[in-house]
Amino acid sequence: MLSFPEKEAFKEDGQFMIHSMTGYGKGEARQDEITVTVEIKTVNHRYADISVKLPRTFLSLENGVRKQVGAIVGRGKVDVYVNYELASEAQAVPKLNSELAMAYHRLFVELAGDLKLQDQISINHIINQRDVVQVEEAQIDEGTLESCLQSATASALENLLAMRRAEGEETCRDIDERLNVTEIILGQIEQRAPKVPVEWQERLTERLERLQQNIEWDPQRVAQEIAVYTDRCDISEEITRFKSHLVQFRGMLDDKEPVGRRMDFLVQELNREVNTMGSKSNDAELTKAVVTLKSELEKIREQVQNIE
Repeated sequence: MLSFPEKEAFKEDGQFMIHSMTGYGKGEARQDEITVTVEIKTVNHRYADISVKLPRTFLSLENGVRKQVGAIVGRGKVDVYVNYELASEAQAVPKLNSELAMAYHRLFVELAGDLKLQDQISINHIINQRDVVQVEEAQIDEGTLESCLQSATASALENLLAMRRAEGEETCRDIDERLNVTEIILGQIEQRAPKVPVEWQERLTERLERLQQNIEWDPQRVAQEIAVYTDRCDISEEITRFKSHLVQFRGMLDDKEPVGRRMDFLVQELNREVNTMGSKSNDAELTKAVVTLKSELEKIREQVQNIE
């Protein structure tokens, strides 16, 4: 009877290089009178999809932010949020348009004379007119804006990568443990598979011997049928390819480059081999092992979907 092992840790002290696609990072930078805050959130996505939301003051710098983020994040749906604050001394301040104020005053004086009015013209009459008092936003040097934004973005990316690295390590540990399970089950399948045609031959021979008093049977024809059955249920090639795919998969766990797509492809190939094993299986124990193997591969596939 085949038994199915519990998951066991593969790398107790090892460090994985793979990153998760899910993460969050926040960075802040201050220079002169401006403080810039950048927040970056990433989730699973088939490709790199970067969305940048920033104030109008920073619109000219959007492309630079995209390039800076794209150089670090190779895959995932990325949302970048940019905000800024000005120091109190750099806040927008009201300014008087003196020429316009005097023009209004002359106009009011002239109007009062024409209408023979005795009312005094107060300051409120003038400053309440449009554009006499204007509020101007502080002008920040574009070089300062760009430098501060780059620093805040770099800090946010550093924190984002730390989270993605930590989640990637946990994901890889889970995958590693499941690969252990698949290897053990595959070993049990490899031991069981050669016994299946032998047992089938023994049962067939025993049955024919019990019936030989009533029927005649050709030993050569029986041998041919056994050979056909043995060839039909032979899964040695599938096992060999499965082992090869597992070796490649394990090698990717320490890869420093994004491997999510390659892993996804390998999981498909592993499933292909397992499906072929299942279609060739005429043995209850082998079928049970194949079903368990497919279940582990499905769990690996779900984890791979989150790898960059």
